[in-house]
Amino acid sequence: MKNKVLICIVVVLSIITIAVVSKNKETNHSFFDKEDTIKIKTKEERIEELKIEDYLIGVLAAEMPASFHEEALKAQAVASRSYAMYKILHNESEDYDILTDVTNQSYITKEEMQEKWGNNYSFYLNKITNAVTDTKDEVMYYGNEIIEAFYFAMSNGATEDAKSVFQTDLPYIKATTSSWDNETLNNFKVTTTYTKEKFCESLNLSECKTINIDNINYSASHRINFLEINNKQFQGTEIRSLLNLRSTDFEIDVGESEINITTKGYGHGVGMSQYGANGMAKEGSDYKEILTHYYNDITINKMV
Repeated sequence: MKNKVLICIVVVLSIITIAVVSKNKETNHSFFDKEDTIKIKTKEERIEELKIEDYLIGVLAAEMPASFHEEALKAQAVASRSYAMYKILHNESEDYDILTDVTNQSYITKEEMQEKWGNNYSFYLNKITNAVTDTKDEVMYYGNEIIEAFYFAMSNGATEDAKSVFQTDLPYIKATTSSWDNETLNNFKVTTTYTKEKFCESLNLSECKTINIDNINYSASHRINFLEINNKQFQGTEIRSLLNLRSTDFEIDVGESEINITTKGYGHGVGMSQYGANGMAKEGSDYKEILTHYYNDITINKMV
């Protein structure tokens, strides 16, 4: 009888332990095996399993210029690790945790790094590896939850509210200044030319003889929320996607036969600006100062 009681107690304690661990992972988002792995789905539709830190080296190589300042690379390492951990915790696929394209985080192999960097391969690989190892296990938390750490290439001088782009209110991603993104940067301002026919075809406009642009509505960061073209309303994000624009800060100049669209910055504008991070680092900011500038009310801690 005693043995049966002991067995029951052990079983109950085991169930409680599993429940506590599961709850801890789902709510506190702080329970991780530090030698954990991540399952990626490659561009070739392959499923591969990698150690998270090895995966991050491939992400940094793909996502941020290796020529950037070391502190900017460290900021990117923490942002990318946070984003990856968020994806693992909120994974809806049984086959993989994260995609390796721009819809999630881009990733390249060491062979692709060699092709990309040529003679600088060893130097840049070492630089990126140091950024990952120097921030090992560090992620950003809002309260007790790891954040969905969005980032992008270059702002128009300010970042955007997450709600304006993704229709989801993230309290840790609010619009902020990014004065390091300015006209001193290459390709900060870019003009793209379209024929009227291509413009109308891309936007599915039936009438193309005359093009009228009205009722332009801007966000606080001077990106376009929505506008009307020939009495048809478009969201700024929709125009950016349909015309493959660099950002939603754009001006449309209608000519007789051509349409010129000038954009400022590059990317969706939500979260950390990578060029802004590099500008901050050049001025002496460390990676934690960079991250707390671009992400609101966050803390940076090691996963426990």
